[in-house]
Amino acid sequence: MSSLNKNADRDWIKQRLMGASLCILMVFALLFLRLVYLQLIKGEEYRRLSETNCVRLKSIKSSRGLIYDRHHTLLVENRPAFDLTIVLEDAHPVKETIETLADLIDVSFEDLMESIKKAGKSAFYKPLTLKRDISRDLLAIVEAHKFDLPGIHIDIEPTRHYIYKKTAAHLLGYLGQINRKELESGGYPTVRTGDSIGRYGIEKSFEPFLQGKRGGRQVEVDANGRLIKVLKTVPPVSGNDLHLTLDLELQKTAEQLLGENDGAVVAIDPSNGDVLVMASAPSFDQNDFIGGISTKKWQILMTDPGKPMSNKAIQAEYPPASTYKILTAMAALEERVIDEHGTFFCPGYYRFGNRRYQCWKRSGHGEMTVVDALAQSCDVFFYQAGEKVGVDSLAQYANGSGFGRSTGIKLAHERRGLIPTAAWKKKRFKEAWQAGETLSISIGQGFNLVTPLQMAVFIAAVGNGGTLYRPRLVTSIVDSDGNIVKSIQPEITGGLPASKETLALVQKGLLEVVQGERGTARRIRIKGINIAGKTGTAQVFSRKAGEKFDNEAMRRTLRDHAWFVSYAPAEAPKIAICVIIEHGEHGSSAAAPVAGALIEKYLQKQLQKQQAKTDTIKP
Repeated sequence: MSSLNKNADRDWIKQRLMGASLCILMVFALLFLRLVYLQLIKGEEYRRLSETNCVRLKSIKSSRGLIYDRHHTLLVENRPAFDLTIVLEDAHPVKETIETLADLIDVSFEDLMESIKKAGKSAFYKPLTLKRDISRDLLAIVEAHKFDLPGIHIDIEPTRHYIYKKTAAHLLGYLGQINRKELESGGYPTVRTGDSIGRYGIEKSFEPFLQGKRGGRQVEVDANGRLIKVLKTVPPVSGNDLHLTLDLELQKTAEQLLGENDGAVVAIDPSNGDVLVMASAPSFDQNDFIGGISTKKWQILMTDPGKPMSNKAIQAEYPPASTYKILTAMAALEERVIDEHGTFFCPGYYRFGNRRYQCWKRSGHGEMTVVDALAQSCDVFFYQAGEKVGVDSLAQYANGSGFGRSTGIKLAHERRGLIPTAAWKKKRFKEAWQAGETLSISIGQGFNLVTPLQMAVFIAAVGNGGTLYRPRLVTSIVDSDGNIVKSIQPEITGGLPASKETLALVQKGLLEVVQGERGTARRIRIKGINIAGKTGTAQVFSRKAGEKFDNEAMRRTLRDHAWFVSYAPAEAPKIAICVIIEHGEHGSSAAAPVAGALIEKYLQKQLQKQQAKTDTIKP
């Protein structure tokens, strides 16, 4: 019996062992099948996910090219900015992480989540910027709580910094984030989402040179996204530096002289077209646009009646007023309507048809030669000279002198101005040209419109003997190693349609404007410097005698614009200047002193440089 029991127990144990073995075999079979599934079927996918989880490819932003003035003074640089970013895959749980972050940096939870929502699912493994350019105080707070903020990182990237607040803002320009349409255009191959590109001024015009190329870094991170080690680095390539023609100190002086006035100042080197000054007032702070300008600040700029976002040097069009008499004199001399000795009599008005066209000097100037008429800005003389030349001939000389077309400066949105003809009026208004309208355009009123830059280029050509230059902003483009990538040479675009004899007479008249005893700008004479120039007062509003206005603000906006164009020294010009003061009323009192101060400062500086060179050469 005991033997039978023993056999039964042995059989039972065998069955149990076999059952257990079968279970174990089934488990190993399942594990084997799972392993086959993971390795063979899902292996490639999990390999990719594994690499993504452990290895991060971090883009390294390149430094944008620097911008210098003509004396190698740094105008625009790059400073380090601390950007707060998140990698969603590492920031688990995301909601709790964002709630903690929002409390620490005093930014609403909703705003942070909205940034994540906008990025979409494609940003799950990529760094997503939550807040750009955070302060050092916020940086310290985030770093102190980094173990409570999985997936949250601080990226240090170069960002633009305009060193001299509001100085040459319209010329230098500013940056803005690239949009989807621009990215898809293919015109920005080295730029990605979130990068900034030039939006205005030189920053925009020279974008291909200033924009560098991103680098990259392959890093290993832990489960919370914290850096373990750097595996590989491809360094970024910095953008190229620009060396401008701008004279920083002269630019600052021009802006100080404009003060609270709206208007523009342009100064050019007549020998090569270099832009020494381009000031437009009111101005704006380009640093406000770094990282995106606030809605409040943008509204302030857009509603400012002075139009600070408009570069008035190239975008504002004004009646040229009496500065246009230079062109009328040139055309009349070339057409043999007048000569050096011929005169017109000015009794204070010119009767044409049944209307009297007044001269600014009601008592009259008497007998006027062309030199006298330029010096004293006699309206009656130019009424008669312009009438004899005719509207279409005046237009031909104006077009040949660079008016009615862009100067070709390397800045976007330059306006062309307007030079009217009889055919233009017929097409535009369906009306015939009236003879009396020729009188108005002869003295720079009526339909005539010019930009300050056009007037600066024109007066520079008058001073240098007739050569028109394309205004030059950049002399050289240099890479980060100091190698010249591109050298930009002066470019002649044409010549004034006038003989040397004609220009000599015009130059004589312009010299008398300042140096003559009866010249309209004689108050700005500078000892030892002969200045040639022309004043102008552009009528903004025609009012009836005795008409009054409600308040001083309205009266101011209806005052005439003040012009002055000039060059110096008259015998060998080194600088040509155009100044317009909006609602300044009189060119002689508002605009001319600005030009005089700039001329004195610039030429004194040139003299000091020349003296320093002479002292160096002496044994």
